[in-house]
Amino acid sequence: MTRKNQLVCQHLENISRDALEKYQQIIRQYVRHRQGVYALYRRNKLYYVGLASSLQSRLAMHLRDRHAASWDRFSVYLTIGDSHLKELESLILRVVKPSGNKQKGKFAKSEDLRRRLQKDFRYHLRDEMDAMFGKPARTVKTHDALRHGSSEDTGRTPILAEYITGPIILRARHKAVKLTARVRRNGTILFAGKVYTSPSVAGAAAVKRTTCNGWTFWEYERAPGDWVKLDGLRT
Repeated sequence: MTRKNQLVCQHLENISRDALEKYQQIIRQYVRHRQGVYALYRRNKLYYVGLASSLQSRLAMHLRDRHAASWDRFSVYLTIGDSHLKELESLILRVVKPSGNKQKGKFAKSEDLRRRLQKDFRYHLRDEMDAMFGKPARTVKTHDALRHGSSEDTGRTPILAEYITGPIILRARHKAVKLTARVRRNGTILFAGKVYTSPSVAGAAAVKRTTCNGWTFWEYERAPGDWVKLDGLRT
């Protein structure tokens, strides 16, 4: 990792409050005009987490503010720049929940995946119930589905069946329009109310063309927030 891409460039950990009070002039040399994240501890238990564009002033302030009697040790993590400081502080607050912090960390742009997870659970449970009671996979029969490779009419095994273990979501972008499809447990692809057995055929229908490389057209979420080309399933 290059220095330019570093988040934390220097740190001081587990320093006593007594040292800060007694040797402020020395410690000041390390944190003067420096930004970063700091942590306050009481009896080796995390009490408070904060960020500061001037760590020198903030630490000195905590020697006399409402937190003054609540901590006996501190750590500081000096950063290069401050572009991700707020997010880092929010992440720590949400994971650790220090007792001295009143506010919960907030993410400005992060997507909360809870609703999508609940929706996927419902789809998965519905498909499981259908399989338990011998019901066929749910499909939408239309004339377009007949032309574009509907699994129940062609008799073909869905191409994605061997690569997945449960429902997944696909996404793509065409002419600045975001497209979304759902791969069901049996490998069929549901897009715009029609069912397809091939990602390429589904992609061709999405872009209204006769051909499309669905493996590079569609993306799937390999991990929360980590979208990669569908071709990654085959590697």
